[in-house]
Amino acid sequence: MQIIEKQVYAFSKDNPPCATAAPGETLLFKTLDCFSNRIPTEDVTMADLDYTYGFANPAAGPVFIEDAEPGDVLVVDIYDVQVADEGTIATDDHCGPLFDTTGYQTKKVPLKDGFALFNEVKIPVRPMIGVIGCAPDGEDVIDGFVGSHGGNMDNKLIGAGTRLYLPVRVPGALLQMGDVHAAMGDGELCGTGIEIPAEITVKVGLVKGFELNWPVLETADKWYVNANAQEYNEALVAASKEMQRLLCAVSGWDGVEAYMYLSVAGDVEINQGCKPCEVQLSLRLGIPKLAEFPPLVPGLATPVASARCNEGAQA
Repeated sequence: MQIIEKQVYAFSKDNPPCATAAPGETLLFKTLDCFSNRIPTEDVTMADLDYTYGFANPAAGPVFIEDAEPGDVLVVDIYDVQVADEGTIATDDHCGPLFDTTGYQTKKVPLKDGFALFNEVKIPVRPMIGVIGCAPDGEDVIDGFVGSHGGNMDNKLIGAGTRLYLPVRVPGALLQMGDVHAAMGDGELCGTGIEIPAEITVKVGLVKGFELNWPVLETADKWYVNANAQEYNEALVAASKEMQRLLCAVSGWDGVEAYMYLSVAGDVEINQGCKPCEVQLSLRLGIPKLAEFPPLVPGLATPVASARCNEGAQA
């Protein structure tokens, strides 16, 4: 199994790949925390760091995927996310709904027996990948930002036992990932979850010649379209249009019927919305898996299941 350790700070078609993998191959990504491991104690805050390009949200990679071409879909099965034994939460003076009532502060959070110890409260550890995606075909996108290529989606459901579908925009896809959280609430209100170094085990696959405009997440029981924009309504329109298009294609329903179904069975959830930080709002629109219809994204027969996490961990 290849181990991916090189860190990059932007999604770019010009990033030289640090490894090449074939569809069906299992990979281990070793990641730093979103601060590049530069906050060793609570005496160090984000005010002490140059939170700019070349520091924030490092991602391990990129990996060139053989036979991946623009117009394909890269499939990432997330088998396992192993985190360190201590994470970091930090605030600054410009991010989140209460930014004007807080300043720079750091809290170190130990992990023990499956829980993060926040003062006297035990928080279940549920590792998730904040930054994951492929290279865009246009301008570079720094890792702290989000887009239709993926990036800093901060979707708390992107963890072990799920499958992520990413649009391929450049030859080889150029997959990279990082910014793991031991736990994070929807919205990531203060701008950070429990930021933590991690080791991520994934298997890569490929769906040839399938239109996908935004990243799609498959869990055991739901499909999610992830979209983003500067404003909530723009992101909602983008996610709704993509889900409507995918649903119509597999169901045979017309657009209005699909729209009605989204209204009665779809759920809109905020991934990351810690404005007025400059990062765009990221959301997900989810619908139940429907046994009556084919999968929203075709091409791979193996279903998403927790057993596949064990398979990956043993690889």
